[in-house]
Amino acid sequence: MNKIFNGTKNLILSRQRSLFTSTLIVAAMIILSKVFGFMRYRILAGYFNKEELDIYFASFRIPDLIFEILITGALTSSFVPIFIKYQRDKKALSQNISSIINLIFIAMTIFIFILFVGADYIIPFITPGFTGHKIETIILYSRILLVAQLPFLVLSNILTGVGQASKTFVISSLAPIVYNLAIIITTVWLAGRFHLLSTMIGVVIGAVIMFLMQLPLLYHSDFHYQPVLKITKGLKEFFHTMGPRITTVLAAQIDATIDLTLTTLLGSGSYTIFYLAQHLQLLPVSIVGIAFGQASLPYLSEVYQSEKMDEFKHLITQSLLNILFYTAPIASFFIFARTPVVRLLFGGEKFDWNATVLTAQTLTYFAFAIPIHSTYYFVTRCFYAFLDSKTPFIVSVISIVINALLSMYFIFILKLPVWSLSISFAVAMFFNVLVLLIILSKRIVALEYQLLVKETIKILIVTFIASFFAYWGMKLLDGLVLDTSRTINI
Repeated sequence: MNKIFNGTKNLILSRQRSLFTSTLIVAAMIILSKVFGFMRYRILAGYFNKEELDIYFASFRIPDLIFEILITGALTSSFVPIFIKYQRDKKALSQNISSIINLIFIAMTIFIFILFVGADYIIPFITPGFTGHKIETIILYSRILLVAQLPFLVLSNILTGVGQASKTFVISSLAPIVYNLAIIITTVWLAGRFHLLSTMIGVVIGAVIMFLMQLPLLYHSDFHYQPVLKITKGLKEFFHTMGPRITTVLAAQIDATIDLTLTTLLGSGSYTIFYLAQHLQLLPVSIVGIAFGQASLPYLSEVYQSEKMDEFKHLITQSLLNILFYTAPIASFFIFARTPVVRLLFGGEKFDWNATVLTAQTLTYFAFAIPIHSTYYFVTRCFYAFLDSKTPFIVSVISIVINALLSMYFIFILKLPVWSLSISFAVAMFFNVLVLLIILSKRIVALEYQLLVKETIKILIVTFIASFFAYWGMKLLDGLVLDTSRTINI
């Protein structure tokens, strides 16, 4: 038993020694997490219709806003590089990181109080197409998420940051799987008694478990938490880098809120269609792009701070090519197999054919952005490695403005359906990454851009050839061999 226990402990708390193995572990766990995530969506689509799912997904908008500001904005861009910088001095590390964590928790408490009190006014403002019982339920669920889920979610992601800085990825990557599993079990078990409220119970239980299971990371790192808030050098560096990043995330969340507002004006169920298509697009982006981004930051920071510029440039080039190599064929597949994919993942008992078609159409335009969206997470980490969050901030804000203006033009002027919002997203994402790459090429002398262009063209050509045969092969099977009106045949 001791051997089994110690072997398991070493597996989940082991430190990775290369970017490839780190990315592989993160990607594998993200795949498992996404599998359970789409199982959750499939079960939700079986128990609740798209109008009810509007309530469920809209309830997360306000809590997600705070989470993204505190974690994606404040923590992601600064925490890991600062942790690595002070890792050799345990006393300085504990003081600096403790001060950052305590500051985040104070800010979270203030945000929760303001939004809990103001939910009666904020929710109707951002969901003008919803009325009556729908609004009241969203307000109630938003408050439950703010008080019971958000604190544990923030704390668990702080522990994830500690694990990533220590190059320990396994246990942090397992946490989202447990989170999704908790929602699935409570929905199946309690939906008959509590209906849609059962999903909220699952979300809260999942967040608590996520936090508890990552506590060992705290005890197996060089960091020791202290209840202090000192204006240390690390805290000043944190302030210096988090400002632009928080503003970037805030702008992105405003853009996401605009999408919510616009979809509520397009009819009941439109937000569910947009949300599900967007999260299906995020499946390959998470597996490849976010995995590379999470795993690469400690290595990029370490190489850059060691002034190994040739290695830094090589790491950037190879990582970008790896991302494009994996995401280009996936994007093509999502385009030509859009309807079967949507039916397979979301075709629950209460998810009707009209919802399937609209979701598939929306997914098509999202899919065009999969390769470039995946590279976005890695390219921004390149800037974070030398503690520059200002440049991604400026470019992101401009792209977000482009996205918002295009979305409003498509909806209010051209009167297009919900799928038009995915077009504006794709255009804005292409602009964002292209500008960041141009700036990066000027920042890093002799970056291998000729190699990048040459190999990217090869990848696109081979993807087109493979897609041609795959598409007609699918059509042949559909017409002659398999009846794809059945899930198992899909």
